[in-house]
Amino acid sequence: MSGIRILLFFSFLVPFTALASGSKVTLDQAPIQPTDTLSLQRGAQIFVNYCLTCHSADFMRYNRHKDLGLSKKQISDNLIFTGQKSGDLMTIAMKKKEAMKWFGVIPPDLSVIARSRGADWLYTYLRQFYRDESTATGWNNLVFDKVAMPHVLYQLQGEQLLKVETVDDGHGGTHEVKKLELSKPGSLTKTEYDMYVADLVNYLVYLGEPAAAYRVQLGIIVMLFLFGMLGLTYALKHDFWKEVH
Repeated sequence: MSGIRILLFFSFLVPFTALASGSKVTLDQAPIQPTDTLSLQRGAQIFVNYCLTCHSADFMRYNRHKDLGLSKKQISDNLIFTGQKSGDLMTIAMKKKEAMKWFGVIPPDLSVIARSRGADWLYTYLRQFYRDESTATGWNNLVFDKVAMPHVLYQLQGEQLLKVETVDDGHGGTHEVKKLELSKPGSLTKTEYDMYVADLVNYLVYLGEPAAAYRVQLGIIVMLFLFGMLGLTYALKHDFWKEVH
């Protein structure tokens, strides 16, 4: 029976493994600041406005945002739009059958997506969408080819088109270079959109481990305490052994 369960488990993972394969693109470094509370607050609002409709965060409760300096009223007014309570998990109303019908795949939970993909991958991915009429959604992505997710932030970034150039590789051959060009501007400039995405990615990193900053702070305190105890221990040892010698 256990063998059947293991087989079913890996069978369940196969579609996600296939979807995770993407084209090779140089990832940009995500300019995130895990201790920037204002950035995390902005990222949380972006997340509930644009991501939480399809993607859940089942391991996060709304009231955990008090750690980001938000009051219960601010959480209720700015982060909860579904009638849930502040102590509830960040779940979604969309059913799995509906998701399969609309997107052909169940949108993944984003609780630990930053730990799975990495901040640089997410930051690059959210900026590499382009128009592609051959896909069901009309969108594609340089980082994640044939992605099922539409570009939900296109009104902010604008619409990009894929340009493929053939260049000389310097060794008597050629290779293709893919670039994106903005064909229709969005409501934000490129710099503003990059900062907007950085705030969202910063929050997704926080979402993967909300206690990370506290853990680092506690670790520093513990190390300082141990170094202090090392000094006291050495002084005690020196004082004890001077009587022997």
